[in-house]
Amino acid sequence: MVDQLSPLGPVWRPGSHGNFAAGVGVVLSETQPGSIVQVAAWPGEEKSLMAVIRTVAGLALPDGAGGGVFTEEKAAFGFAPGKFLVVDQAEGLFATLSAAITSEVGTVTDLSHGRTAICVAGPKAEWVLAKFFAIDFSLVAFPAGAGRSTVHHDIFAQIQRTGASQFDLYVFRSFARAVWTALCHASEEVGYEVQ
Repeated sequence: MVDQLSPLGPVWRPGSHGNFAAGVGVVLSETQPGSIVQVAAWPGEEKSLMAVIRTVAGLALPDGAGGGVFTEEKAAFGFAPGKFLVVDQAEGLFATLSAAITSEVGTVTDLSHGRTAICVAGPKAEWVLAKFFAIDFSLVAFPAGAGRSTVHHDIFAQIQRTGASQFDLYVFRSFARAVWTALCHASEEVGYEVQ
């Protein structure tokens, strides 16, 4: 497969930036998963679709809105009724899920070339993200593995908590540079590193 060029190239500035009086508040990085796939179940087929995700990707999704799960290599979360984002560091997840999800159960859409994944981590990650999104980012309201679908100034974002103080954001490639630049500006106050 052809290597994708990052849309962040022109604004990518590795190193430390901003106010470090209290240490590094946020670490920003781009992750480059091999597969980003959206799956959607037809009404009444949600459990069947979740079973396929468990069997094919090895990820057992919990019941309930926004529930999710992650490992070092894979992640999945519900972002709307019957809709899930499934991410794998390896390529080929779209073909595997497409073969396993029948047209009676739901649909599969490959988003790998249409999304950019940005990781926001550190002790001030919740605080920085709360500047953009009207979501309660506290660990109690947004537990590890959970996912949310939201917008910032009409820019759609899907967010998953992948650690106690770490979040992965999935945004349209065409808006990735604007989102990245805004995150950098918002993080200056607490000091940030680009890795």
